[in-house]
Amino acid sequence: MSASRRLVRLLVGIGLVLVGLLSGILFMLVMEEEPARTPAPRIVKPVGSGPAANGRAGPPADSGLQAEQLAPATLSQKFRSVAEEVRSAVVSIRVQSGDAEEMSEQEFFNNPPRQQNLGSGVLISPDGYVVTNHHVVEGAGAIQVRLTDKRQFEGRVVGSDPSTDLAVVKIDSPGDLPVLPIGNSDRVQVGDWVVAIGNPFRLTSTVTAGIVSALGRQLRIIDSQFGIEDFIQTDAAINPGNSGGALVNLEGELIGINTAIASKTGAYAGYGFAIPSRLVERIITDLIEYGEVRRGYLGVSIQEVNAEVAREVGLDEIHGVYVADVRGGSAADRAGLRRGDIVEAVAGERVDAPNELQSVVAMQRPGDEISVRVWREGTVQTFDVRLMGDDTSVYQNWLSDLQSQSRSRPGPVPNDERPESTPNPESSDDSVVTLDAWGVGVRPVEDPVQSRFDLDAGAYVAYVEQGGAAAEAGLPRDVVITALDDTPIESPGDVQTHLEEAEPPILVQVQRTDGTQAFYEIQ
Repeated sequence: MSASRRLVRLLVGIGLVLVGLLSGILFMLVMEEEPARTPAPRIVKPVGSGPAANGRAGPPADSGLQAEQLAPATLSQKFRSVAEEVRSAVVSIRVQSGDAEEMSEQEFFNNPPRQQNLGSGVLISPDGYVVTNHHVVEGAGAIQVRLTDKRQFEGRVVGSDPSTDLAVVKIDSPGDLPVLPIGNSDRVQVGDWVVAIGNPFRLTSTVTAGIVSALGRQLRIIDSQFGIEDFIQTDAAINPGNSGGALVNLEGELIGINTAIASKTGAYAGYGFAIPSRLVERIITDLIEYGEVRRGYLGVSIQEVNAEVAREVGLDEIHGVYVADVRGGSAADRAGLRRGDIVEAVAGERVDAPNELQSVVAMQRPGDEISVRVWREGTVQTFDVRLMGDDTSVYQNWLSDLQSQSRSRPGPVPNDERPESTPNPESSDDSVVTLDAWGVGVRPVEDPVQSRFDLDAGAYVAYVEQGGAAAEAGLPRDVVITALDDTPIESPGDVQTHLEEAEPPILVQVQRTDGTQAFYEIQ
């Protein structure tokens, strides 16, 4: 091979090497200028009404709180819409106690009688049915209902149920009344936005807002042998005059009837309580159809399962409701339930508190058959129980026994579905002062009353005579009178002195065992 050809090959090789080097350098420069690629983001969709990742149910699909509605302006518009929709269906109720004298509607509202209750109500039908609280219309001699458009009607009580503190009033109308639709309180969850509408302190059509603070509250404020309490707790402002008014969700649906507040002053202190709409609907259906509630009974006395009870019966965990007694011949007795059973579920619903069991049974009627699942000595058994009515001899005798026991001895009183709060000490001792004008017996605040009420002074109400002025005003027994007409009361003697000097009606402030305050106007 000639020298010239070898030179050509050498130059070609060097050229190829240089081309390769330059291509590599160029490729690296291009790669440095191009940004690094990242995986596409994963789209997380909002949870609907199905189970969430943590196993709890997400918000209902119709809760009105979609993501785009969380903007302040949109949420504000939502509250405005709800207020506009529901205010017209919430009415003002004025009740004259005792025998009402003839007077026109205008006279009644412009010059109301001195002895009266002021409350609220909710229109539930275009033809004039109004749901309110039993304590608003109790002892009514005359009832006047005023709508937000200032129309006024005379009302009459169709039926009333002290056990749930609910009542139905009927007004005559041409059938064009606004109505508040009844929602499903079972779908209410802690943290839900709610709106309260009523007439506190004579301020008609007052709207307040808050959230659901708790569910299934039991306050022991219903003064009834078979009281049923399963309250929705809310921080929406509720005050005297709101009783019987509406608690609604952001869909404008009734989810509760406002009933009580927890306060040491008698005014709003952050805690309001409403009867859930599920129970309301059940009760008012019977009141409208029959004039009374036809309620089925198990025939048991029950208690909370605490750590001590769980340890005694051998439970691995604290749950269920303890059966303290079974009435002989009752529905529970016939089905095979026994004292010492732990009720875990009723009608397919889990129960872990006495008022939960009580509320489930309250939804049933006499003759209904329900399943009751119990834990008994390490095994789980299910019993089919056919509920009995209060018109049977078994329950008539039992009720008579309960009333007799509550009058004759201190200590816990058996009660169908739950034990009642501790009744009054016997009123026959010398420390009881009789107030004949009221039909009331009061005694000093001493132990055990002092410990139960956490009070050092006042006048304990030992008994209230039926037909007396105090009974007509609704004053219950087992409370402590703390003030009369804003004058503090430290002893029964203070009550006597005040009665001698004051003119009726007298505003009586009392404290219940749970610390809440209540007011009664007594002639």
